[in-house]
Amino acid sequence: MSNILSVLENFSLDNADDIAISMAHDFRKRRIEKNLTREQMAERSNVALSNIVRFEQKGLISLKNLIALAMAMDYTSEVKNIFSQPKYSTMEELTQIRKNTGKSRAFKKEI
Repeated sequence: MSNILSVLENFSLDNADDIAISMAHDFRKRRIEKNLTREQMAERSNVALSNIVRFEQKGLISLKNLIALAMAMDYTSEVKNIFSQPKYSTMEELTQIRKNTGKSRAFKKEI
């Protein structure tokens, strides 16, 4: 039964809150694997201890603090490159991406 639930969990639609909680859980796991206390992480990252606690418990954190935590855990390139590659799910999107490569701003679509 637990195998079925874990498979179904992977197919659920994510929302921002779920992703934040998942990231916080993964961060806590990585922090503990490195044998770092929250206090040590706060010192290493220059992120307030209260912000680390709030992140780990509720998934709430500013982007700047998330980047600081990632850098302190040696995940700089992963965070830095999050939007580095274009993503598409249809050929139309790929065509649009190729057409707009190099543009500096987007324009309203005309219907």
